[in-house]
Amino acid sequence: MEDLVVFVNKAYRDREIAKRIVKEIHEVAKGLGEVKIMGFCGTHEYTITYYGIRSLMPENVELVAGPGCPVCVVPAGYIDVAVKLAMEGVRVYTYGDMYRVPGSKMSLAEARARGGKVYVVYSFLDAIKRARESREESVFFAVGFETTQPTVASRLVGGYVPKNLKLLMAYRLTPPIMKYALDRVDVKLDGVIAPGHVSTIIGSLPWSFLPNMYDIPTVVAGFEPIDVLIAVLIILRQLKSGTIKLVNEYTRVVKPKGNILAKRLIYKCFRVVSSHWRGLGFVKRSGLALIESFKEYDVLETYGLKVSKGLDVRPGCRCHEVIMGKAKPTDCPLFLRVCTPNRPQGPCMVSSEGTCSIWARYSSRHIRTKII
Repeated sequence: MEDLVVFVNKAYRDREIAKRIVKEIHEVAKGLGEVKIMGFCGTHEYTITYYGIRSLMPENVELVAGPGCPVCVVPAGYIDVAVKLAMEGVRVYTYGDMYRVPGSKMSLAEARARGGKVYVVYSFLDAIKRARESREESVFFAVGFETTQPTVASRLVGGYVPKNLKLLMAYRLTPPIMKYALDRVDVKLDGVIAPGHVSTIIGSLPWSFLPNMYDIPTVVAGFEPIDVLIAVLIILRQLKSGTIKLVNEYTRVVKPKGNILAKRLIYKCFRVVSSHWRGLGFVKRSGLALIESFKEYDVLETYGLKVSKGLDVRPGCRCHEVIMGKAKPTDCPLFLRVCTPNRPQGPCMVSSEGTCSIWARYSSRHIRTKII
């Protein structure tokens, strides 16, 4: 492991290093049978696709996408609530990735085109600034995994959020959905590349359940091509030797216990709840809700609203299978026919971390020469 980490510290995209790793991947993979490795994070999928890493793999090694696109898993019912508020004159602040994700009837982009008050922001701080300036009733669409949660938590705990700015809480937690995929969706995996961004907050240790409970080699990895190649090699080495464990390849950023301060802030204002994931159903202890002392910021409480079951999966759409590694984008009958980046039918075609969007934009490009 130590010799591989030295490679990363020297150069993240060095062609000669990549060649050496790919050569060893092919050697180690011999005799292993079919190997299926999931890259949990959408950014890992981008790296794998953009740099043509799949084309460098042995025939018996398959890299599949995982549920690590936070926008893709937001239920349509939450979008429906945001659309309703925007159309009724409440200012809705949302990230750009969430702007075009389809709800049951329309996206926030379509709501804005029809006169709804929808504004794209770059951060929660941006939403706070605009809410103070406008003094109008406002709501921030709080979407994301553990990576973005501390930015909201720190402002709430610090008392910086104006009273006219509420939250539509759609935060989700990542380790529970990985467990759900293995237990309930029956995803068969031989290795997992765990998310680097999320792990900067929660640490590498929360992923230890994968090798300990499921006997699946797991590597917390960064997002450069060399990071991903090293992660694949480590997983194959473990399968070859029979020594299954958790490895933190991303030591330059991720610590075993993560960011202690960020985690403290999160649990000063949020509590863990069971939550619905788009197209997948309810997952135990997989979301966050405001604790009682911060309920005044809950937009559902303020307006007496409920998140109803919306149209998560449109006829023919297979986004819910794509994010679980059960299908490839090209298996979907809508992919690049009815569903395109300009006219997305499912959430996976919208976000920059959505598997279908990534495949639509980059999979046809012959760019493997970028690293090999």
